[in-house]
Formats: sequence, C-alpha cells, structure tokens
Amino acid sequence: MNPGDYETLPTDNVSSHMIAGAIAGIMEHCVMYPLDSVKTRMQSLATSGTEGIGETLLRMIRHEGILRPIRGMSAMVVGAGPSHALYFSSYEFTKNIFAQYFNASRYDMLICGSSISGCIATLIHDGFMNPAEVVKQRMQMINSPYTSALRCAINIYKLEGPRAFYRSYTTQLTMNVPFQSIQFSVYELSQRIINKEQVHNPTAHMISGALAGGVAAAITTPLDVCKTLLNTQQTQATSGMVEAMRTVYRYGGISGFFRGIQARVMFQMPATAICWSTYEFFKYTLKSSSDIS
Repeated sequence: MNPGDYETLPTDNVSSHMIAGAIAGIMEHCVMYPLDSVKTRMQSLATSGTEGIGETLLRMIRHEGILRPIRGMSAMVVGAGPSHALYFSSYEFTKNIFAQYFNASRYDMLICGSSISGCIATLIHDGFMNPAEVVKQRMQMINSPYTSALRCAINIYKLEGPRAFYRSYTTQLTMNVPFQSIQFSVYELSQRIINKEQVHNPTAHMISGALAGGVAAAITTPLDVCKTLLNTQQTQATSGMVEAMRTVYRYGGISGFFRGIQARVMFQMPATAICWSTYEFFKYTLKSSSDIS
C-alpha cells in the first residue's frame, strides 16, 4: 500500500469504516469504563465533590463491591457499537466530500473540514448514543437500585416515558458538537505535524488521539457536568441546559462546573487514544485485506 492510502478508504467502502468504528467505540468505552464511573460520581450533586479520583474509586469498591465500577458497561457495548459505526463512517464520508472541493493541504481548510465533518458525525452519533448514556449514568449513580441495563431501561420508560432518554439530548449536542469539532481538528492537525508521511503509525495515532481528547475534554467539562445532572435526576425538576447550569451554580458556584475535570481528562486522553489507534488499525487492516483480495 502506498503511503497515505490508508487515510482515504473509498467512500463506497462504508462497511469498512463502520466495522472499524464499531470496534473502536466498544474498545474505548469498555477499557476506560471504571474511570468513567468515577467521573460520574464526582460530578453528581449527591456527593460532596471534594473527594479525589482514587478515593472515589476505593469508596465505590469498599462499600458497593469490586464490580461496582463496571456496572452498566453492557449499555455502552450496545450503544457504542452502532453509534460509533455511524460516527466514523459519516465523518470519513463527509471529510472526503469536503476534500474534493477545498484544498485540504491548507491548515485552515483542514481544520474547517474536520470541524464540519465532526459536527455532522456528532448529530448522528448522539441520536443513537443518548439513551445508552442515560441508562449507563443511572447505573453509575450512588445507591443506584439497578443491576441490569435492560431492567434500568424498562423502568425509566415505564416511570418517566421515552422523553427521559432524550432529556439531555440538547445539552449532549451542545457539549459534543464543540467537543468533537475540537477533537477532530486537533487530531488531524497533530497528524499533519507528527505524522507528515501520512502512513499508518500507531504511536502517532495514540499521541494525536490523547492530545485531542484531553484538550476537548477540558474545554467542555462544564457542559458535561450539566449533562450528568440531566441524565441522573429521576424527576423533571431540571428540564433543560439553562436550568441545569443554574442548578449547578446554585449548589457549587463556578467551581461546580469543573467537578470531575481531572477524571474527565484522565478518562478522555487514553480513551480517545485507544479509540483512534484502534480505528486506524482496523481501517488499515481492512484496506490491506481488500487490496490483497
């Protein structure tokens, strides 16, 4: 395969992008799931918010069992597979279309194209992922009565109706659109700098992914705190992002918007590194296989 060939699979090879994306999404969420559980606990208004990452994790294990940090992982497997398959395939498709009409070798066009493609991919991804996020975070909460993702989903539907699964959708998009725009832009820009040959380079993919995830996570933490509040409340006392921001500020002030920022950055850096390196690996492998056949 010529250098750079793996970067642009044919746009009609959607199945390759979807397979690579699904595997990457599942790997990302499963490997880093315990830290995601810690982040949710630290952001919750039901906790003091003063405990550190290690202390929160140990408290979960000590009082609720060694498997407590991974409760709800099955919801992520069910949600992450199809949502990331659509996420990466739509991103690649849109990015390739953008490259046909603009000079993608220019940094400003690269950032613009990556941002627009990331926004479109996020709209599709979040539509499938939001219900899984709700179930997952309900199971991660302190004193959660749920031990099964299916039972949790059924109970939410019976008691709160289907709207409960999308109560945080607007906030999710408000957070994820800038998050993904920043992430894709930083990733693509970093690749141009440390992977100038545009070849399959696992180290470069991991470094670029970690950098992209860390920067995007830190900037969008306040919105993630609001999303956690909307996902984990069992009443509709707080029904939108503006009300969620007021509630967070009332209980925690400005610092309340940055609850769990360390856990979020520590989660997103390796998670994004795993996601991108896994995706690029399977994209490269599938491309190589199709060339051989």
